[in-house]
Amino acid sequence: MKLLLTRPEGKNAAMASALDALAIPYLVEPLLSVEAAAVTQAQVDELSRADILIFISTSAVSFAPPWLQNQWPNAAYYAVGDATADALALQGIKAERSPADSQATEGLLTLPSLEHVSGKHIVIVRGKGGREAMADGLRLRGANVSYLEVYQRACPPLNAAAIVSRWQSFGIDTIVVTSGEVLENLINLVPKDSFAWLRDCHIIVPSTRVETQARKKGLLRVTNAGAANQAAVLDALGI
Repeated sequence: MKLLLTRPEGKNAAMASALDALAIPYLVEPLLSVEAAAVTQAQVDELSRADILIFISTSAVSFAPPWLQNQWPNAAYYAVGDATADALALQGIKAERSPADSQATEGLLTLPSLEHVSGKHIVIVRGKGGREAMADGLRLRGANVSYLEVYQRACPPLNAAAIVSRWQSFGIDTIVVTSGEVLENLINLVPKDSFAWLRDCHIIVPSTRVETQARKKGLLRVTNAGAANQAAVLDALGI
């Protein structure tokens, strides 16, 4: 087994260390770049009125602007996934997190404390262009929902033919994909004449949604880890 780690720059270190300890060969190739987005004064004002703050990802925590890091609003905090909750804990914020068996948006919506939110003002901290499932679900329960979009995603500039040739020469047969955006960038990057190779690779994904997305794209060997954190991925790999 030879792995390809594809998370954004700086987010592959923990997994790489675990693989080093297990003597499992791998390559690191970030297939998603994340950068800060501009935040408006109107969004700042929304935070002061928030009853609940929901952080979608670790990037949502790390790219929260300085005024948020220094003056965290007096609100109830929620995190999608253990990694996001842990990132908030490092800031001194205790957040309720998604259930262990459903570390995605859908899991957070099953929490009893989010069942009765009619009239609550909820701010979702996320990247630009994220999914609407969380907001839609909370609005159906009567909540007033707005966004604080603190980062934006892009595909890093890569030489597709050269990159994929290097992966194949190294013998990559397993690819860890931690989001739908990474999956899209991976598929768009691989030339058509190399798609048969990609189709035969073992693709590790973090959720049922991304698993369905991968299978619709023609990928055959897809395993749903149930989360994007290191423990879930290692378990999905059987190591």
